[in-house]
Amino acid sequence: SHPRFMGDNFTKNLELVKEIEKIAEKKGVTASQLCLAWVLAQGENIVVIPGTKKIKYLEENVHASNVKLTTEELAEIRKIIDSIEITGNRYPEALQKVMYIILKTIFGSSTLHNTA
Repeated sequence: SHPRFMGDNFTKNLELVKEIEKIAEKKGVTASQLCLAWVLAQGENIVVIPGTKKIKYLEENVHASNVKLTTEELAEIRKIIDSIEITGNRYPEALQKVMYIILKTIFGSSTLHNTA
C-alpha cells in the first residue's frame, strides 16, 4: 500500500484529481487524456509511458495524443499543480530506502537526495 493513497493523504490528494477532472470535463476529454496531453506538452524530449490493464483504457490513452492544450490551459493546469501539496510518500518507507540504494549505485550519490 502506498502512503499517498491511504487515510488523510488520500483525501487531501484527491483535491488535485477533482481539479483536473473539472478541466477535462470542460475540454470534453477524460482526466487521463488531459494528464497524458499535459505530459506530452512538456517538450519534445518527453515520452509518456501510461500503464493500463484494459484495452478500452489503452485506446483512451492513445487518443490523448490528439488532445491539444492551449497556453491558457497549460497555465491553468500548472497553477493547480503548484497550489496543491501532495501529501504522503510515493512509496512505503522500506521500498524508498531500497530504491535510494539502487539509484545511488547507478547514478552516484552526488545526483541524489535521500528522502527516505
